[in-house]
Amino acid sequence: MISFHEALNLISQHDTRYHRDAYAFVKESLETLTTVKQKKKGVQEAPRHISAAELLQAFKQCALKEFGPMSITVLDHWGIKSTGDVGSIVLNLVNAGIFSKTEEDTLEAFQSGFDFQDAFVKPFLPTGFGMHASASKE
Repeated sequence: MISFHEALNLISQHDTRYHRDAYAFVKESLETLTTVKQKKKGVQEAPRHISAAELLQAFKQCALKEFGPMSITVLDHWGIKSTGDVGSIVLNLVNAGIFSKTEEDTLEAFQSGFDFQDAFVKPFLPTGFGMHASASKE
């Protein structure tokens, strides 16, 4: 098995869409989710497969926790503009032998995730932003 660093070198030879940090962050999101699940169960059990929906939620939570209102800016800098991009990163890591996958792990499963504006911009908008009181003309 190759190291994560070696896998990134191979991936970046074929796909230059995403910053190396994007791959590390997706991997960190998966590891965080796995650790949280194990702590909740209180028992060290064999790792089970994580679905696209679960990974996307962990990715969102990690981004909001780590970057807060800068999440959208950081992710955009890394080339991640949608949940489909997260799926492309995951599949690149699968192809490099870093992640494993099942039949359900498709790009389509990631594309139906969540809207980045709703997840990373709206929570930080001031209350009532964009709401204008309509003045009546009499």
